[in-house]
Amino acid sequence: MLLYQPESGYCYNSDSIFLYDFINSFKPKGTMLDVGAGCGIVGLLVAHDNVKVTLEAVEKQKAFIEYAKINARVNKIAYKMHEGDFLELDESKKYNYIVSNPPFYPNGAQKSDDETLFSARYNVNLPLNSFFKKVSRLLKPHSHFIFCYDATQFFLICVELEKAKLKIVDVQFVHPKIDRTASLVLIHARNGSKSMMRIMPPFINFDGNEFSQKAKEIYDRANTQSVKCQI
Repeated sequence: MLLYQPESGYCYNSDSIFLYDFINSFKPKGTMLDVGAGCGIVGLLVAHDNVKVTLEAVEKQKAFIEYAKINARVNKIAYKMHEGDFLELDESKKYNYIVSNPPFYPNGAQKSDDETLFSARYNVNLPLNSFFKKVSRLLKPHSHFIFCYDATQFFLICVELEKAKLKIVDVQFVHPKIDRTASLVLIHARNGSKSMMRIMPPFINFDGNEFSQKAKEIYDRANTQSVKCQI
């Protein structure tokens, strides 16, 4: 997939690629909303692989809105973009799937002076409690919320999801290497679920100085080609 993105500032990374693969494992279909779409990578990759997905996205940064629209067009994927803050999105329409690689740098992390980076990375721009409550109101009954987050905040995630009446049914921790602590957590939550939480085997990104076999397979499936440019 060809993906245009800014020459400088925030660019997608492995988090988005791994999230895409995690979402795919649940064979999504129906209406899907990609929250904080950026250049559109997560939703567009999922829609490319799952023809029964009807994709929409919400993004508030003007530059990213244009990149996402271009990326949808050049990859021939039907796409509806909601321009504005997710927390202000109209709630008359409900979704089968809501997916997101949200800003998750916590309070206390050194803030970037770059406005684009600050908005894309720091969770003060999308606090967990407000984020999850809005997701809960936008989901159809017994539907799916799939996202990634900073693994060190997993306890807070569990607390806030419960408050929003969303239940984690699948979770996988991503470790940079087998002897390192988890840096990312992939979460599949549902409303109205009575299932016990399934903790999946850990995903190891690197084997020594090379990508693990699983990471290689995911990158091969995504098959992204990034073009940094100014539009």
